Amino acid sequence: MLISDGDRRLAGSERHPLILGFPDITADMLPLVGGKAANLGVLTRAGLPVPAGLCLTTRAYRRVAEGAGLSEVLDALARTAADDTAALAELAGRARAAVLAAPVPPDIARAVREAADGPVAVRSSATAEDLPDASFAGQQDTFLNVVGPDAVLDAVRRCWASLWTDRAVAYRAAAGIDHGAVHLAVVIQRMVAAEVAGVMFTANPVTGRRREVVIDAAPGLGEAVVSGAVNPDHFVVSPSGAIVERRPGDKRTEIRPVAGGGTEQVRREGASGPCLTDEQVVALARLGARVEDHYGAPQDTEWAIDASGTLWLTQARPITTLYPLPEPAAGGLRVYFCFSLAQGLHRPITPMGMSAFRALAGSAITTLYGPRKGPLPVHYAGMRIFGDVTGIMRGRVGRAIVPRMLDVMEARSAVVLRGLFDDPRLSVTHRSPLPAVRRLARVARRYRIPLRILQDLRDPATARQRVSFVVTRLRERLALHEGATAAERLDHVEHCLSSQVVPLIPNIVPAPAAGFLMFGLATRLLRGRTRPGELPTVLRGLPHNVTTEMDLALWEAAERIRVDEAATRALSGPDLPRGALPPVLREELDRFLHRYGHRAVAEIDLGVPRWSDDPSHVLGVLANYLRLDDPALAPDVQFARGAREAEDMIDTLARRAGVLRGPLVRFALRRTRELAGYREMPKYCFIVALGEMRRHLAAVGAELAARGLLAEPDDVFMLTIAEARAGLGGADRREPVRERRAAYERELRRRHIPRVLLSDGTEPEAVGTAAPVEGALTGTPASPGSVTGKARVVLDPVGAHLAPGEILVAPSTDPGWTPLFLTAGGLVMEMGGANSHGAVVAREYGIPAVVGVPDATSRIATGDEITVDGTGGAVVLPPVKDAG
Repeated sequence: MLISDGDRRLAGSERHPLILGFPDITADMLPLVGGKAANLGVLTRAGLPVPAGLCLTTRAYRRVAEGAGLSEVLDALARTAADDTAALAELAGRARAAVLAAPVPPDIARAVREAADGPVAVRSSATAEDLPDASFAGQQDTFLNVVGPDAVLDAVRRCWASLWTDRAVAYRAAAGIDHGAVHLAVVIQRMVAAEVAGVMFTANPVTGRRREVVIDAAPGLGEAVVSGAVNPDHFVVSPSGAIVERRPGDKRTEIRPVAGGGTEQVRREGASGPCLTDEQVVALARLGARVEDHYGAPQDTEWAIDASGTLWLTQARPITTLYPLPEPAAGGLRVYFCFSLAQGLHRPITPMGMSAFRALAGSAITTLYGPRKGPLPVHYAGMRIFGDVTGIMRGRVGRAIVPRMLDVMEARSAVVLRGLFDDPRLSVTHRSPLPAVRRLARVARRYRIPLRILQDLRDPATARQRVSFVVTRLRERLALHEGATAAERLDHVEHCLSSQVVPLIPNIVPAPAAGFLMFGLATRLLRGRTRPGELPTVLRGLPHNVTTEMDLALWEAAERIRVDEAATRALSGPDLPRGALPPVLREELDRFLHRYGHRAVAEIDLGVPRWSDDPSHVLGVLANYLRLDDPALAPDVQFARGAREAEDMIDTLARRAGVLRGPLVRFALRRTRELAGYREMPKYCFIVALGEMRRHLAAVGAELAARGLLAEPDDVFMLTIAEARAGLGGADRREPVRERRAAYERELRRRHIPRVLLSDGTEPEAVGTAAPVEGALTGTPASPGSVTGKARVVLDPVGAHLAPGEILVAPSTDPGWTPLFLTAGGLVMEMGGANSHGAVVAREYGIPAVVGVPDATSRIATGDEITVDGTGGAVVLPPVKDAG
């Protein structure tokens, strides 16, 4: 019989044990026992109801793996791309076979035989598993109801080999984890003959709401729920402890232990009644709260209830798909708006980039509101920028203005914010518009904005003069004497960002404001007299747009490069040129970078290299321009064509407006064209400032690296301004930078970023509120988001192939299907609940998913263009063609 938790057994040596009982396992033993065993040890030591068990440590696996000769396979895996699933699978098969063929040393075999004599569960526990940032759910194998020493030893060998399943290798490759650094321990645990079992999340994995417990349950062993082989009963328990949702499943499949070892899958008649009582649901939720409180983070747990009614906890791991919350703020529910995403930036922001943004945001608030009181409403969560817009949501003026602004720049966020207007927790508390009007009036008066708007409308040349003056003044403020020390440079960066940049921006605002005021006037004058698309035509080919001017300057450089054979040849190969460039190419590149080298992709992040630091993107664009051989598609030709169409449209609309309104419409739209292009200038000024500040910070990084306080000069961008200052004071920053770079790499792989996030974790966009589409297939929302693409019905994953973006339609999925998820655009399953394996992996990979969709594989055909609404739980099919 398996040893009890009260016993202690060490096989091997004290320094390198082969066997550890759960009570002997601590949280810091991850390299020795793997993620699953470490968690079971922590839960046992916390007094939670965990079935007794042991762990065969990674020491045993290492010895077996050394005899398997995996070095050649590991070298090949290191050279294989993460998306080359065929090559990864072939190498995984070789590794698997080698581990299975490797002899088991006698002392390891003896330790396993003595550890247990069943019935037990034999479970893999990898060192890269059940981690805060990667769950590896189901990637290695588990064997249930194993009976007898020989069977246990065989199950252990198969667990070792499962470190090299196709799915585990593909998952590690996608997560950027070194295959050679991962080792496997094995858990041998008393088997619970479950009457009912399932999974429980202590936060809602679909909506993100913290402390909202979600439970999926079915009769028999929990493997039926985890694998998605059954449509389980579904329960949701609110943070207050009330059961707020009960959704019965048909529970037609049950997995039961078989006498003598192993399990069987039994078909059941559909049961209408729930398999858990309300008392059991509440008890489970309380157990989940205890587990979360112990870890201090939401947990994904597995549980079982035996014939005596005893509740057992069989596993716990962090929920890795929840988006991190900003630091909690007082004052009840808060609403956070993702500024990063509104700027079209999906990638994370470096710590120095966030530090710069906070300085600029603080300066902006001071400019608008006066000296700031209280904390800055800017937060760093998941290495993205979030703004606390709770005050806007609670004010009549904010509700009226901000969503309208977002309608233009980020319409989906506007929809989400408007959807929160009816939430009683966010009722309007600031009803009077007077405070906002006074603030705006103060800024308008200080910067003479109304007067300047009138000046620009009278003579648009004044706008160009003023904008040019602002840019010149900005460059003067950003300048610093040559030979400045690193400390002086850092002081200069902080001073410029906190007080020298933002106060210049209101001087630019009157020009684009006047342009769009005129556009609004023309829109009102033409109400009922325009056709769709006519008014936007007026905005084509706008002059004075600094971004358009940059694009045209690069095109002109390409045209000059085109006539030089050496320069053209350098850009015509499959790879970008390296080393010395041909003279003409070098001259044109230098000319462009002198004017625009401060710009970059993701340029709002000061930590991102500018084009002057790394011109490869510019060279790539030049190479693409040279491949353009249709003169009609040339950027300058298209820009000129757009400008002509805009002028023609002004004439058309002015005539249509009539004799009285026509002249005013013509004047308004012409002023729109002359002034609206300046809308890019405020951001351009910020980017000029960030580019210059980056140059100074690079010098600070060089000094810190020279003093051995950073590994590389560029590591300074993984610090904040305050941390860089402490570094100049002698603080070693190498270890914090190493941790930050690892976090940054993880965040680069994150595929889902919420537009709006509530302080309780809820993503409002993930809460399905829309009525189901008529004729759509309905199921359980499993992974939020919406995607439209071609369906690929797969009944067996062996040999199946999914083109990138295709939607996987399957009867159910288990871990063996995981490699297909790497290219899937979405997932539809006939079976399973929101907590089944397929749903968990879909959330990790950020692909929309709907599960429990009856007859999906027969009602959807490969090649059908379908829409998967993972938020609302609907699958929209193509319209039925008329047979006639």
